[in-house]
Amino acid sequence: MTGTVIKSTGSWYLVREHGTGVLHRCRLRGKFKQKGLKVSNPLAVGDQVEFTVEEQTEGAGVIHHIEPRRNYIIRRSVHKTEHAHIVAANLDQALLVVTLVSPATSFGFIDRFLVTAEAYSIPVTLIFNKTDLYDDDLSGYQDQISTMYERTGYSSLRCSAASGEGLEAVDALLDGKVTLLSGHSGVGKSTLINALVPDLDLKTAEISEFSDKGVHTTTFAEMLEVRAGTYLIDTPGIKELGLVDIPPAQLAHFFPEMRALLNQCRYHNCQHVHEPGCVVREAVDKGRIALPRYDSYLSMLAGQDNRH
Repeated sequence: MTGTVIKSTGSWYLVREHGTGVLHRCRLRGKFKQKGLKVSNPLAVGDQVEFTVEEQTEGAGVIHHIEPRRNYIIRRSVHKTEHAHIVAANLDQALLVVTLVSPATSFGFIDRFLVTAEAYSIPVTLIFNKTDLYDDDLSGYQDQISTMYERTGYSSLRCSAASGEGLEAVDALLDGKVTLLSGHSGVGKSTLINALVPDLDLKTAEISEFSDKGVHTTTFAEMLEVRAGTYLIDTPGIKELGLVDIPPAQLAHFFPEMRALLNQCRYHNCQHVHEPGCVVREAVDKGRIALPRYDSYLSMLAGQDNRH
């Protein structure tokens, strides 16, 4: 049988069977290693798997094959420094929930998420949440940030789970897709999900029952059915998003505004820091590349933390 992983507790996985939609509690047979990738979780939400149900285990299944992933969002593992953690796989798009107040999301975090998604060709829309807390100055500031990202090719929406602003537009974005919803803790993802999927309590009852059977952890994502054919993957709040498997020499490729200028610098191996004849730095000086984006690039190049 084939299915999609919709929840994980680390040792047990909840799999939705293709065709019937029946949920199966499964474990993984043996050890699965991803080629060339050291990960703390061999299976991620969104993975397509083959499994068999064993009579002697009260309907529990055994996963024996993982289909190749078409993409995924990955981060450094919180617990194993040398390992990565796959947040979710096989995505049509990602929505990054951003707040300018209570708490404020840093450009460093936003740009690391965008670079990670860009590396796997996952489209991202920025969702500016908690607009009900804006004053005129903050509203103007958010317009400036949206313009900066839209010039780079990233669309954005204003939204307030509290007042209802923008909810219809967010819901329309989700339609017919598998969408990852991500962001810092406290940005209002849960409130947003409850507003988008009002009958969530009914849909997650079976999942909650499953979670209680395993070792419950908040480090794993969960796929929620918004409606037939439309799925939202909720992720725990991310404090920091360390880049994985992106060599410094390739980093500029994942900034669209820099990618457009590559091969125009004087030196073919230019890292756009202090080399003479660098067209990227020239574009920053002339305002064609936004300074916050360039600062994020330098921070990533230096391997710095991005929590602030």
